[in-house]
Amino acid sequence: MKTKKVKRVIEEFIDYKQPKKLYKFVTDQGKIIPRRITGLSAKQHRELVQAIKRARHIALMPYISEAVK
Repeated sequence: MKTKKVKRVIEEFIDYKQPKKLYKFVTDQGKIIPRRITGLSAKQHRELVQAIKRARHIALMPYISEAVK
């Protein structure tokens, strides 16, 4: 039996300057949650990944969590 996929839509603009919103899409180890789990569209997931990577690059988000270190 197949399970029904959840479709999520992010209404507002995905901004790299708001790391608290981006933490919802990152695991406790610091990995980005895949699209098949989040339920985002392909375009939204690309924007999300780009925003997370930018936030990491300018040190708003860590690359890995403190628990992993």
